[in-house]
Amino acid sequence: MTRNIERLRSFLDHAPQAALVEVTEAKGSTPRETGAHMLVSPQAIFGTIGGGHLEFMAIDRARQMLAAPRDVGAEHIELDIPLGPEIGQCCGGRVGLSIRPVDAALREEMIAQARVEDAASPHIYVFGGGHVGHALASAFSLLPVHATVVDTRADALDGMPDTVETRLTPVPEEMVREAPAGSAFVVLTHDHALDFLIVAEALKRDDAAYVGMIGSKTKKATFKSWFLKTAGGTEEVFARLVSPIGGDAVKDKRPAVIAALAAAEIMTALVEHGSPLSEGQSPAMG
Repeated sequence: MTRNIERLRSFLDHAPQAALVEVTEAKGSTPRETGAHMLVSPQAIFGTIGGGHLEFMAIDRARQMLAAPRDVGAEHIELDIPLGPEIGQCCGGRVGLSIRPVDAALREEMIAQARVEDAASPHIYVFGGGHVGHALASAFSLLPVHATVVDTRADALDGMPDTVETRLTPVPEEMVREAPAGSAFVVLTHDHALDFLIVAEALKRDDAAYVGMIGSKTKKATFKSWFLKTAGGTEEVFARLVSPIGGDAVKDKRPAVIAALAAAEIMTALVEHGSPLSEGQSPAMG
């Protein structure tokens, strides 16, 4: 499974020369927050400080630094940039930038930071590798989360993105019990009875950030009846279930649309639960 640390290592391995650009100050309306950072090599970039003319300017200055002879080029550049018409942006704020070459020590600091950020990523468990499961996996593969798709069928797990973990198990509800605190669970298997078992297990987790089940109002009502009469559930616990996932404001049942709406809903729930989704402070800032 490819995580931030592997992507960072790959970039640095292919960029013997690189510069770290980071936001040291953000006043007013700005594209990114203090601590946001990116790497710039002569041929490529990794990360972003917000795009637009601000980023173009930073990339140009970083590449000038990298191209200059060591006895001529600056070792550290500090910029104070107003985001106004003079640079083609209308944010109205002001951004402080720091640009410095990546040496061996900074490289190791950044790798160590990426390892910490990977370890702190919130966990999302997608139960079911059908059409919506695959679409959710694709959505989560682009986000700062540790996503795992769980299924009882091996072929359902084929073709998942490299950045998404897959787990083949005959007893998927066990994955709920093993999940870290603050995890999100979204249930959409091929079997309604299995959905009910997994959801009931997830609702036992008072520390879950999100418990969602795909389905209609009828399916939700059927689950509620079973949960209260047979599974020992309560109205208070049942109220924590999100179903249908992604809400019902958009009447579009295509898998990619459901996944987009559900991914936004789950990310919101993770933030409200206190998961560390924001970009961490870069090593250069100390």
